[in-house]
Amino acid sequence: MKLFEIQILVFVALLFVCPSFVHGWGVDGHLTVCRIAQPRLSEAAANAVKDLLPASADDDLGSLCSWADRVKFHYPWSSPLHYIDTPDNLCTYLYSRDCKDENGIKDRCVAGAINNYTSQLLSYGKDAASQHNLTEALLFLAHFVGDIHQPLHVGFTSDKGGNTIDVHWYTRKTVLHHVWDDNIIETAEQRYDNSDVDELIDALQKNITAEWADKVKTWETCSSGKPPCPNVYASESIKAACNWAYKGVSENSVLEDDYFLTRLPIVNLRLAQGGVRLAAALNSIFG
Repeated sequence: MKLFEIQILVFVALLFVCPSFVHGWGVDGHLTVCRIAQPRLSEAAANAVKDLLPASADDDLGSLCSWADRVKFHYPWSSPLHYIDTPDNLCTYLYSRDCKDENGIKDRCVAGAINNYTSQLLSYGKDAASQHNLTEALLFLAHFVGDIHQPLHVGFTSDKGGNTIDVHWYTRKTVLHHVWDDNIIETAEQRYDNSDVDELIDALQKNITAEWADKVKTWETCSSGKPPCPNVYASESIKAACNWAYKGVSENSVLEDDYFLTRLPIVNLRLAQGGVRLAAALNSIFG
C-alpha cells in the first residue's frame, strides 16, 4: 500500500474519535457539494479521482469531503486556509489585501489554498515522483471549494466570520457562523427532505438541470482563465454575507422563520454552485 494511502486511512479512522472544530458548511453541506460534483466529472477526471482516493472511500469523494476539517489537529498550519477575513463593513474582497493569515503571511487563505492545490494536482500523471501528496491535495481542494462558497467564510475580521456573534436559532443558542454551516441546512432537511441529505442532494441536482440550467455554463467558466477562479467565488460570498448573512442580525438576535425562509435559497444556490464549480475545476485539471 502506498504511504499516502496509509496516512489517509489513519486520518479516516481518526474522524470518529476527534472532536469537531468550527468549519465551513457542516458535514452535510460538504457532502452535498462533492456528491453534486462527482457525477459531473469527465471520464478522465473520474478516473483520476478514483485513482487518488484511498480504497476505503469506495470511489465516493463525498465520504471524505469533510476530511480537511477533521485533520486540523494534525495539520494546525491548515486552519487559516479555510476562510478569508475581510475589512469590516466594506463588503468587498481583494486577494492582495485579504489573502493572508493572522500573522500577515500572504496567500494563506482559502483562495490561496485553492490555487495551491490546483497547481499541485496539475502534476498528476506527469511526474511519477511528485513531491506532493496528491490524495491530500484532492481532498483539500474539494473541501476548500465548498468552504469558499459558504458566505461567512469570507466574512468580517472583527467577528471572525460570524463566529463571535451569539444568536438563537429558534430556541437554540448558537453563533451566526454555525447557523450558516449547519442550522439552515439541518432545518431544511427536517422540514422538506425527511431529514435525509440524499433528498436534499437530489432536489439540488434537479434544480441544476431545470431552474438553474441556463446559469450553469456561467458558473463553470472563468473570465480570467480556466477554473477554478476563487477570487470570483470569494467576491460572491462576501456580497452574500453582507446582503443575507449579517443583514438584520445583532448580538443575541433570535432567528426564526423570517430569516430561515429568506436565507435558505441562498444556501441552496451556494451549495449548487460549489458542486458545479468543483466538477469544472477537476475536469479542467485532469482533462
